[in-house]
Amino acid sequence: MINSKKLLKFKNIKHGFFNRAGGVSKGIYKSLNCGLGSNDNINNIRKNIDRVCKKIGCNKNNLILMSQIHSNIVHKVTKIPNKKLKGDSLVTNRKGIALGILTADCAPILIYDPVNNLIGAVHAGWRGAYKKIVSNTLKKFKFKGSNFKDLIVVIGPCISKKNYEVKRDFFNKFITNEQSNKKFFNYKNNKMYFSLSDYIKQNFLNLGVKNVEIIKKDTYKTSNNFFSARKSLKNKLNDYGRNISVIMIK
Repeated sequence: MINSKKLLKFKNIKHGFFNRAGGVSKGIYKSLNCGLGSNDNINNIRKNIDRVCKKIGCNKNNLILMSQIHSNIVHKVTKIPNKKLKGDSLVTNRKGIALGILTADCAPILIYDPVNNLIGAVHAGWRGAYKKIVSNTLKKFKFKGSNFKDLIVVIGPCISKKNYEVKRDFFNKFITNEQSNKKFFNYKNNKMYFSLSDYIKQNFLNLGVKNVEIIKKDTYKTSNNFFSARKSLKNKLNDYGRNISVIMIK
């Protein structure tokens, strides 16, 4: 489990960015696969999620995981929902409710407002980031009285720029939207690469958030021991596990 240095300073919250170590799953899902949408053995997935809950210190029934759809949909959580929420961002001020994000190259984002004791967890691939999942999430914080200058934002492990190869139409989409987005791309050996974490960070900075930390762990890099959709695709595997990131007010 990886911790944010910024979030560790606050004793009334628990958080963690988990890689694939410490679970019970086998084969291509080895070992801490928390992806309920994967084809892994469901009992193993549940055991893995239970281990995460114990590590965070939450009741396993109080961990909220969404059906993530690469959208800009944000849910304000006031109680444990009766059915699985569809969307890509969660915000709550309730103690004991853990917010979870599943990723396999996309960026997990954890947010904390220490003044209003408010937390958020965001799933941001390029689609969600492009669709303004960041600004939609911060609207919920603002509605609850947050001053963006007070927020601590941590962008968790995701695929790095050097391994995130994209096509020309991808580049054109971002440049057409905003010319300054050019700085998030790198052109090398006739190939184009995109920095997802830097693009997300800029989204926060543009909205007045000053305190943004990036956990510089590349999910594609084998030695970091994360699940990676791109790595699985490269290795011609038919599925992949998901990493989990969690935050909770104690």
